[in-house]
Amino acid sequence: MPDRQLITAGIDGSAESLAAAHWAAREALLRGLPLHLVHAFDQPSERTHLPEIEVPFHRESGALDRAVLRLSSAHPGLGILDEQVTTPPVQALVEAAKSSILLVLGSRGFGAFAGTLVGSVALAVTARASCPVVLVRASPNHGSKEPAERFGPVVLGLDLEHPCDELIEFAFVTATLHDVPLQVVHTWAVPLVPSAAATDPEESKARLLTAALAPWRHKHPKAQVTRRLVHGLARHHLVKAATEAGLLVIGRRITAGEHLGPTAHAAIHHAKCPVAVVPHD
Repeated sequence: MPDRQLITAGIDGSAESLAAAHWAAREALLRGLPLHLVHAFDQPSERTHLPEIEVPFHRESGALDRAVLRLSSAHPGLGILDEQVTTPPVQALVEAAKSSILLVLGSRGFGAFAGTLVGSVALAVTARASCPVVLVRASPNHGSKEPAERFGPVVLGLDLEHPCDELIEFAFVTATLHDVPLQVVHTWAVPLVPSAAATDPEESKARLLTAALAPWRHKHPKAQVTRRLVHGLARHHLVKAATEAGLLVIGRRITAGEHLGPTAHAAIHHAKCPVAVVPHD
């Protein structure tokens, strides 16, 4: 696997992709890495005279240059590598993820699924990328302008049955770099009709959570960590916990295949903050 020394953002000409690029630019400056902008678009092989095909292409053909100009102006000193490719967007972005520590995408773009909160390209890439993917939604108050500088707490959704290092490390590193609190949320479902012999698992889960976080607290002693253990569905509690967050971090098990589970879908579609999906074994 090649060295991952880049933060990559996908550009498609939409306000969401530009908001994602600004988010990625700030992260690149914070981590001391260059920003790689990728614009992938299937160019028509010949004139079709169909405006629904040719108009979007001409609209997007200058998207990369416009993004470079805006980002250079907004983030002086940022190293920017720009790349325009004619391969399908999903293929191009999944390939770019192989050399990136982070891939940042807009949560909505042009195309057949533009009416949904998350485009088909973003979902497909998130389900296949080999690096963490952050999905950023443009603020209705900012449009294509740079997002606000404020970065709220990082919220980590943690499954204690699979407390993988990649997921926990990503959340700790991000919270530490931004100097914001890290809230770790673990949820579990309870039986609809618990038996008389049933015991409340909260105490044992609290011990497991303490053990899972201990090495990372030691490695990042400045991290401001709080824990939250709650009964119920993870997707409901994570979306609620992320209301004032700067980033919601969830995992994606690689062994589950190239699809996203219900928790990931709920977080991506309903969380008001950017959502990071971290692949792990």
